[in-house]
Amino acid sequence: MKLDSERPDFAVQLRRRNLDITSKSYAQEPSQKFAASTWVKLLQLPNPFSFEEALLLCQVAEDEWLAWIPDHGEAVLHTRQFSY
Repeated sequence: MKLDSERPDFAVQLRRRNLDITSKSYAQEPSQKFAASTWVKLLQLPNPFSFEEALLLCQVAEDEWLAWIPDHGEAVLHTRQFSY
């Protein structure tokens, strides 16, 4: 059976989710040391040709961040692997 979206009685109910960015699950804790969109210095390089800095994209765990490293790509970094 096909759905005919051209029919006048065809209704599509859109659901909209409002993310409350102030809720605990989305808000960054004030004591957090690192922040997204911050360049950090890598303490160990993922490969000999990669840059020595990485751009933090988002936090994936308490001590892990998804980061973009020029000439390497995305990587999950532990907070022990970089500094300001």
